[in-house]
Amino acid sequence: MYAIVEIAGQQFKVTKDQKVYVHRLQEAEGSKVTFDKVMLIEEGGNVTIGAPAIKGAGVTAKILSHLKGDKVIVFKKKRRKGYKKKNGHRQYLSEIQIESISTSGVTATKKAEPKKEEKKEAKPKAVAKKTTTEKADKDDLKKIEGIGPKIASVLNEAGIMTFAELAKTESAKISEIIADVRGNHVTDTWPKQAELAAAGKWDELKKWQDELNGGVEK
Repeated sequence: MYAIVEIAGQQFKVTKDQKVYVHRLQEAEGSKVTFDKVMLIEEGGNVTIGAPAIKGAGVTAKILSHLKGDKVIVFKKKRRKGYKKKNGHRQYLSEIQIESISTSGVTATKKAEPKKEEKKEAKPKAVAKKTTTEKADKDDLKKIEGIGPKIASVLNEAGIMTFAELAKTESAKISEIIADVRGNHVTDTWPKQAELAAAGKWDELKKWQDELNGGVEK
C-alpha cells in the first residue's frame, strides 16, 4: 500500500514506516502530524484518485528531527565581463517517519467547519482577533540595525519570529544561523537591540542606533 501526499508544498510517494525529508515543519520533534491532502492511494491493486485530494483520507507521520540539508553552491560567471558570483544555501528540513495511511476517517477538514460558522456569526470580531494574533506572532526584525530582508527571512525560517525570541538568542548562535548569508555580519548588538524593541523602548533604541554603523558600535 502506498499513497501520494502533499507535505509542505511538495508531493511524495510514501509507504508505511518510510522515512522522508521534507521542508521544515512548525511542530516540535517527537510530535505526530496528519496530512490530509492525499492525491492517490494504492491498496491491494485498487487505485483511488482524488479530485484533487481524496476526501477523508490522510497520512499520519512522526517528526523524528529538525535539521539542515547539504550545502548547495551556485556559481555564476560571464566571460570577458569580469562577473563572478558565488552563493551557498542550506535548506531547513524535517525528517519524518510515516506511521499510517488511512483511506477514510480523517477529521481535520470536519473540525474546521464549526469555526467557519462562528466567523459568520461575528465576522468583524474574528478578523480583528486574527490580525492581533498575527502581529503578536511575528515582529519586523528589520527594525534591528544590521538586519536586512534576507537575514530576517533566514531568522524566521530558524524559528526566530519576534524581538523577544531574538533577545534571548546569543549573538554566536545568531552568527551560526546566518552563516550562509553573504557578507560580514557582526551580531553582537542584535540581542540588546531586540530587548529594547521587545520592551517598547523605541526612543532609547533609536538613540543607540544612531550611534551604530550596520549594527556595529563605532
